[in-house]
Amino acid sequence: MLARLILIISLALAAAPAAAQEVVHHELEVRLEPEAGTLQVRAALSLPEALGDRVGLVLHAGLDPQPETPGARITRTRLSADGSVAHYRLELPPGVRRITLRYGGSIRHGVTRGNEDVGRERASSRGNIGPEGVFLDGAAAWYPYLPDTLQSFTLKVDLPSGWLAVSQGAGPDAETEGRRVRVHWREERPQDDIYLVAAPWTLYRRAGDVAESQVYLREPDPELAETYLAATDAYLSRYSGLLGPYPYAKFALVENFWQSGYGMPSFTLLGSRVIRLPFIVHTSYPHEILHNWWGNSVYIDYAHGNWAEGLTTYLADHWLAEERGEGAEYRRTALQRYADSAAGERDFPLAEFRGRHGGSTQAVGYDKGMMLYHMLRLKLGDSAFVAGLRRFYADNRFRVAGFPQLQKAFETVSGRDLSGFFGQWVAESGAPQLVLDRIVAEPAAAGWELRFRLRQAQAGTAYRLTVPYALTLAGEAAPRTGRVEMAGPEATVRLELPERPLFLAVDPRFDLFRQLAPSERPPALGRVLGAERLLLVLPAAAPEALRGAYRALARDWAEGQSQVRIIEDADLQRLPAGSAVFLFGRENRFLPAFREALSGATLNEEGLRVDGRRYPLSSHSLVLTAQDGADRVLGWLGSDDAAMVEGLARRIPHYGKYGYLAFGNDDGRNELKGQWPVTRSVLQVPLANGAEGAPLPPRPPLAIP
Repeated sequence: MLARLILIISLALAAAPAAAQEVVHHELEVRLEPEAGTLQVRAALSLPEALGDRVGLVLHAGLDPQPETPGARITRTRLSADGSVAHYRLELPPGVRRITLRYGGSIRHGVTRGNEDVGRERASSRGNIGPEGVFLDGAAAWYPYLPDTLQSFTLKVDLPSGWLAVSQGAGPDAETEGRRVRVHWREERPQDDIYLVAAPWTLYRRAGDVAESQVYLREPDPELAETYLAATDAYLSRYSGLLGPYPYAKFALVENFWQSGYGMPSFTLLGSRVIRLPFIVHTSYPHEILHNWWGNSVYIDYAHGNWAEGLTTYLADHWLAEERGEGAEYRRTALQRYADSAAGERDFPLAEFRGRHGGSTQAVGYDKGMMLYHMLRLKLGDSAFVAGLRRFYADNRFRVAGFPQLQKAFETVSGRDLSGFFGQWVAESGAPQLVLDRIVAEPAAAGWELRFRLRQAQAGTAYRLTVPYALTLAGEAAPRTGRVEMAGPEATVRLELPERPLFLAVDPRFDLFRQLAPSERPPALGRVLGAERLLLVLPAAAPEALRGAYRALARDWAEGQSQVRIIEDADLQRLPAGSAVFLFGRENRFLPAFREALSGATLNEEGLRVDGRRYPLSSHSLVLTAQDGADRVLGWLGSDDAAMVEGLARRIPHYGKYGYLAFGNDDGRNELKGQWPVTRSVLQVPLANGAEGAPLPPRPPLAIP
């Protein structure tokens, strides 16, 4: 996730073409007093001639800038709507292009927390200087920012002894003098923001084959540092080989003072719990490193949509899943998230995606975006796809670029007109819904003939699609594969085959961005918690401590979520249609309805039996989902431990793809997580009684030419 905030998007006027953006060079000398929450700054700005003698700039409203340059004048013109940022007019003396300002004051907004989805807390800061740490970016307006410019800089930071400062680019060069330490950073290439973070860290660093690896930890931990130093070097080498030279002198893992997941140019700012999760170094960490190509050196033209999150997801998270042979399941889960959180009224075009602030934006920007690049790769082939990535990177380094520049790069290397492809997947919302029918398999003169029809059942305009299929024939160990070109709402296929066709599967690897058929979407927590309407049903008959814990959890989930209602079971005659329902407690009067809907496991008064194992309620807290009819999914949480219920409030929503969970009450450890099996899709059809499809091998991962 990029740290760039909506305020900066509006200030940057990102609709301007990349070539038109001038570069302002900043020489910043900063003294930080974390205990007092203040900074003092001397800022020398070198302004290009093209900006003229009167320029606008923005700065934090509490900093009161004063010019040191003789003849320069600065006038406040207005405040932002919330009063935190001041707009100024700076007038330069004739012939002077280097202006020095002094300013100082307090920036102490702290950390703001709130739900971006049901139970999913997101913390952020508009800027903070305090004993817990310093976090300053463009949204804090801590440096003089001229709208519609890029920045280069040198940065000298004066700090209390024992503290370090981190920014993008090359550094740190540090020197200690008495009870103060001075840290120097520099970056001469154009940047879309300047970051300053600081804390009392321990620094670990190592020269690498591509760039220096650095780790900043709030407590010494050589083993953890070594893990990240080695991973940094490996991922920098990987992506430099794929895309082109790494654009910075270092990459640093920096431990934050709140649980964040930010990717800045040449460093990532992660929370203390986050960096110690064993899987992060293989999942989120490469994602943040890759952002140094996509978003942190090729900058995002937000006016045309955020293309970088989908591309980073595809080349980090998805690529690693492909290497494990799990690419198809990764894509199915992405399509399920889209169906759970974005399909319908919450959908919007990729061209309107700016950043993640909830399930619907993540499903469009990350999941649909990821599928866009997957379909483009299959359309062009691996060699042309990688060549297009390299061309886009080479042409747009340290510039603002958008989907139009992406399209141009891929058209240049492939020689193909991609306007239709980008038009329907970027400019339009929605997804195709495929129906397979009119299937006839019969003997023919030369063997067998198979005929079938594919049609698009979604409302609105039909998509131009390339639909893959796999066909299993009698006597053949591996299925045959092919593609159906759909130029309109339907296509009829006729195949002459040497042997009897046994099984037909359409889009078996989930290669196409589309609406999943109901049978391809097993009940899962994401379907319940991401529903457009959600009813949380509390057990009136539960013991007082449990009843209070369930109510606290429900209120936590409902905070800031207008689609969520809370009610007690005693006040409800029947479960309403048209709403997802989450039940709490073994005492819930609607638990029998949940048990009736449950398939694939047994739930009784003692607990859960699934996959041949038992999870008693006397020692476990259970979370289950079940399909109730064609359209509704039910959720249920049962526990005899009030403290465990309270502890699960923030954990459960992070298991969205799973259908059942069990947590041990003694230590809170997750002991069971699983997905209900996907029943046979309407797009997978046996053509002979009892026939099964031959296994389709995983597609090889993207190869570096």
